[in-house]
This record gives sequence, structure tokens and C-alpha cells, in this order.
Amino acid sequence: MSLNTQLIRSLQAPPRPAWEEAPGRTGLTMKGGFLALCCLGVLAPLWIVIVTSLSPKPVIDRAGGLVVVPEGVTFVNYTELLSGGQVSRALMVSFGVTLVGTLFSMAVSVLAAYGLSRPGSLGHRVILIILMATMFFGAGLIPTYLLVQSLGLTDTYLSLILPSAVSVFNILVLRGFFMGISPELTESARIDGASDLRILLTIIMPLSRAVLAVISLFYAVGYWSAWFNASIYLTDQRMMPLQNVLIQLVQKHTEAPTGLQQAVRTGELSELGLQMAVMVLALVPVAVASPFVQRHFKKGMLTGAVKG
Repeated sequence: MSLNTQLIRSLQAPPRPAWEEAPGRTGLTMKGGFLALCCLGVLAPLWIVIVTSLSPKPVIDRAGGLVVVPEGVTFVNYTELLSGGQVSRALMVSFGVTLVGTLFSMAVSVLAAYGLSRPGSLGHRVILIILMATMFFGAGLIPTYLLVQSLGLTDTYLSLILPSAVSVFNILVLRGFFMGISPELTESARIDGASDLRILLTIIMPLSRAVLAVISLFYAVGYWSAWFNASIYLTDQRMMPLQNVLIQLVQKHTEAPTGLQQAVRTGELSELGLQMAVMVLALVPVAVASPFVQRHFKKGMLTGAVKG
């Protein structure tokens, strides 16, 4: 074997493992079929919920429950829910709590993450250890309830925000992203006389739009989907968010809102149709917001998760 042949073989890339080889037509067909079944399993329940919510009461009664094939479309369930009763009020409560809670949570998380990302911050290591400890050791339900009660937050909307206002995981992701920003940018701004607040608002946050969008969605979905805090801290039914009203409609042992009870008893509306309509109302905001943030997920989560 000549020297040139040995050199060429030594420079050749090693053989690729079997799992890195391009799949054949059979493999692609099997993968495509599996993904199609997964999509069908996800979309079929959503389709049934939407169709049932838009079906008239006779169609639902004739189907004996959930409707798969639409036979006429009516928006009577949605008009009844949004006609100014408890569901409308609960919808406004959920929107308000989600908006205010997300803004407050983002403000606290960004400030905490920025302070913890500065190496020279006083006591930042101790604070970071304390925050991380709370991820593994919780206070428990009863102490948390007693604390909320002693602060006078029961039967107030603050009880839906403050007990779950900050996620340590989100702070750590933001901190990792902030630490990945070039320190030369902040140092040059500091030399020009910029304060920490101005550096945060004019340099750090504009460069962190991706991770801020992702964390905002996390907080917003958490507030929108939350029901447990309201179930233990609120006793006034008029203050309940949408998720708790949905539970009242779905569970048989709880009483539905009064106006809807009357409509169901008189035969004007289908109880199942109302339940499906509330589910759609609870789903729409998240389904609308998610596509706008989806493009930021890869950059925002991966960059913030691996730095620092």
C-alpha cells in the first residue's frame, strides 16, 4: 500500500452510525404515518369540542353526546355565555389577572435575573442559592394559605397573582440569557454614564426579545390556566376566573351559574354544548398567542438554558 493511499484513508471521515443514515422510502412512510396518527390524536378531540359547541341542541341530543359530523351551525351557546352573566364576568377576570399578573411577574423576574447576572452584585451567590433551594423545598399548602390569610389577601384578586408571581426557573433562564450578552456592551454604556436601569432598558432587554417573549408566554399561560388559587382563596363566586366557572359547568356535583341553569332546564340550550363552548373560550387566547411566540422558542429557551 502506497503512502498516498494510506494518507487518503487516514483523512477520510469515519463511517456514519446506522441511525445517522438517510432513511429509505419505507422508513419515511412509517414515520409519516406515525406523525399523521399523532396529529389526528391531537386534532380529533379539538374538532369534536368545536363542532359540539356550534351544534344546535336537537343535533346534540340526536347524537347522544359529542358531535363528530356537523349538522348545522349555531352560535347560541356563545351568545348565551357572553350575554353579560357569570361567564362574561369570569372571562374579564381571567383577562385582567393574566395581563396584570404577567406584567408584574415579568418586571420582578427581569430585575432579579439582571441583578443575579452581574458578577459584582452584592450577595448574588447567596441569593441565587436561596432561590434555587425553593425549587426543591416548598412551604406547603397550609403555611401558604395562612400567610395569604394573615396578609389580608383572601377574597382579593391579589391572591390570584402574588402567591405564584415568580418562577425561579424563569429567572434562571433569563439570567443565563443575560449572561450571554457581551459584557463590552454594558461596560461601554457604563463608561458613558449609563445607570444599571438604563443599561437594562436600552441594551439588555432589546437584545433579549426572544427570551422575554417566551417567558411572558409561560407566565401568561400559567395565569390563564390557573384555578387552584381561586378555589382556596376566593369565596365570592362573582370573583371567580374562567377556569373555575368551567369546572362548575363540567363537574356534576357542583352547581352551574344560575342563568345557564335556567336555560338548560327550559330546554333552550344543551348543557354539553355550553360546556364545549366554555372550553373553546378558554382555549382561544392561548391558541392565538402561541404562534406569534413560537418562532422565539428555539433561540429564547436554548440560549438561556445553556449559558451561565
